[in-house]
Amino acid sequence: MIAVSLPDPVPLSGPAYKRDPYPLYARMREAGPVHRVLFPSGVTAWLVTGYAAAQRTLADPRLGKNHALGNDRWRARASIMPEPQHSRLQVHLLHQDAPRHTVMRRLITDAFAPRRVEALRPRLQELADALVDALPAGGEPVDLVEHFAARFPFRALAEVIGLPPHLAGRFRREWGKVVAPVGPDDPGRPAYEALLRGLEEYIAEVVADRRGGGDGLLARLVAAHDTGELTRAELDSMIFQLLVAGQEPVTNQITTALVALFRHPEALERLRAEPRLMPSAVEELLRYDSAFELTTWRFLAEDAELHGTRVPAGDSVIVSLCAANRDPERFPDPDTLDLDRDRGSHLAFGHGVHYCPGAALARAELRIALGTLLTRLPGLRLAAPDAGLPWIPAVLGRGTSALPVRHDGCPYARPSSPGEGR
Repeated sequence: MIAVSLPDPVPLSGPAYKRDPYPLYARMREAGPVHRVLFPSGVTAWLVTGYAAAQRTLADPRLGKNHALGNDRWRARASIMPEPQHSRLQVHLLHQDAPRHTVMRRLITDAFAPRRVEALRPRLQELADALVDALPAGGEPVDLVEHFAARFPFRALAEVIGLPPHLAGRFRREWGKVVAPVGPDDPGRPAYEALLRGLEEYIAEVVADRRGGGDGLLARLVAAHDTGELTRAELDSMIFQLLVAGQEPVTNQITTALVALFRHPEALERLRAEPRLMPSAVEELLRYDSAFELTTWRFLAEDAELHGTRVPAGDSVIVSLCAANRDPERFPDPDTLDLDRDRGSHLAFGHGVHYCPGAALARAELRIALGTLLTRLPGLRLAAPDAGLPWIPAVLGRGTSALPVRHDGCPYARPSSPGEGR
């Protein structure tokens, strides 16, 4: 390995950054496509910002996802999930390369195929309506994260993957926090490890239950393990990924979309009046402020040039999907929320072989969630100052941990049939 002189990293942290990272991303894009950055945990990475560079990076065959490619500098800071959970839960699709990634991905794609998602749309609408029916009454502020955004995606996911009600009802949302591990010396480490053990025990219960029969993706994954197609670590890791990555980003995307609409009341009122715009509006909201702010780690097996920057082998490379989606070279007037913008060209779900397999489900959930909330809650608006919204301190994602709202009176009755775009 050759010696490399590394530039000082740009910090990606702090409340101001989490609330609005786009000015910093704009400065980075103007300076060049690749920048060395520093995360709060002390992990450094090479961040790719522009749209064209991001798209090429996501499809670059030199970059692998397997954590075994990471060097000692990266591993000392980032690979800190304890054993045995690290070995058992960290070999899912996001950490795999071909040919193993190809085999594992093939097992789940059919469950999330657009035709299957479309067939489930009436049931997903029922789930959304039931949550609106149950919203607290009385005109007091309602936290849409607690009462809707954190519940609807999980209930939808349970339907898709075949998680039975007796297990779905026992899933704890705080288990999702294990994707952001704390260091061995952090005071919160014991609580983190307890969450991790609880989630691992829950996954074991899911496997035992689905081995007993039943339909759905979870039962098929257990069967694939029993026939030797998956190792036990791969099975547990894929269930881990489904339960955590399969719902939390949609929860966060509901919040970023609603915040964007609250900040653009004319767009909110237009979308309420013209529900046929919902499919294109969702694409624009995904582009405008994606819950997948940054991708997960990628690594070069040897020192190489990446868009004109020399990157050492084993250093982590991350793509800023949010920065790419606000690139003026790809999107005219990118900081404007434009419901009439051409759809389908953003990178909110990634690109290449690691393109999000649940994209069709996420789109359907967002269309139903936003359509239901705007249609059934008259006068929906923020109930707290925008500047005080609690943005989650996650390294890779964007969203608010609470979203207090008000609306005018009781929810409108459910429509007799879903409207267009719902």
